[in-house]
Amino acid sequence: MGLSKLEVIAMNPNEQSPWHAGERQIQASAGAAERMAVIGPKVIRDHLPEQHRDFYPLLPYLILGVVDEHGIPWATMLEGAPGFAHSPDPHTLQIDSLPSASDPARAALHSDAAVGLLGIDLNTRRRNRMNGRIGALDHDGFSVNVVHTFGNCPKYIQLRPVDSIARKPGCMAEHANHLDDAARVMIRNADTFFVASYVDADGERSVDVSHRGGNTGFVRVEGNVLTIPDFAGNLFFNTLGNLAANPVAGLLFIDFASGDVMQLAGRTSLILGGPEVDEFDGAQRLWTVTVEHVIRRPAALALRWRFAEFSPFSLAMGRR
Repeated sequence: MGLSKLEVIAMNPNEQSPWHAGERQIQASAGAAERMAVIGPKVIRDHLPEQHRDFYPLLPYLILGVVDEHGIPWATMLEGAPGFAHSPDPHTLQIDSLPSASDPARAALHSDAAVGLLGIDLNTRRRNRMNGRIGALDHDGFSVNVVHTFGNCPKYIQLRPVDSIARKPGCMAEHANHLDDAARVMIRNADTFFVASYVDADGERSVDVSHRGGNTGFVRVEGNVLTIPDFAGNLFFNTLGNLAANPVAGLLFIDFASGDVMQLAGRTSLILGGPEVDEFDGAQRLWTVTVEHVIRRPAALALRWRFAEFSPFSLAMGRR
């Protein structure tokens, strides 16, 4: 006789875990594996709770993570009048916007494609994450069938209300395979960026897109290599878990005053301890990106933001 499903689960406690092997590896390295095994099923949902469904229609922008046909992850920002993202039912998010034709994320959108989404309000520091698969797709937008959703804490989010709307976003794109001086300056001036990552496990692809913040200059850049501190957080390790399993990432840097966008992609590595970590105030571990793809899109966004204040957590974090 074969084992019952309950017997199989009892033998393999990870059977019902929302965490994949990469996430569990990093959780274990942080001494949090047992705690996350208990917490995970309680906070990772397969639907949008009511507060998330109420939140998305308030936003004039959200962050999208995709993977192109070459396996390269890209992070981008979608914009629209509040209500452009809305949930017709708890298992669906409808997005009435598309990346521009010059955005590498545009070609990665197709029916059943895995995507990651971050609903974030920089004016309130509220954010919610989800991943899923594209359902309907047309020239006006697309729907996402929910796979996982969860809330995120407001740590490291700088306060930035929307200040104005430009008449028409730019559509130009500049491509390169390395960072130039202007790109390095943009990175060194940044206190915020977004990162897309993904993993293929058990025949399914899961894409995540996340926010990263710190004091100005918290990302170190030397040549084509970015070194990024990982600060104390929720111990989910969605991004680092993905990178442990699949060492590629797509980064999005935004000039919030001009609407300029820079999208990077490259190979990653993790540094879980040692003297390098001690070079960054507040860092518990580091990760690096060796940049292989650079796409710069001047004035690509219609929105403009006004800097209001740093997160008090961000001010204590960064390079020594």
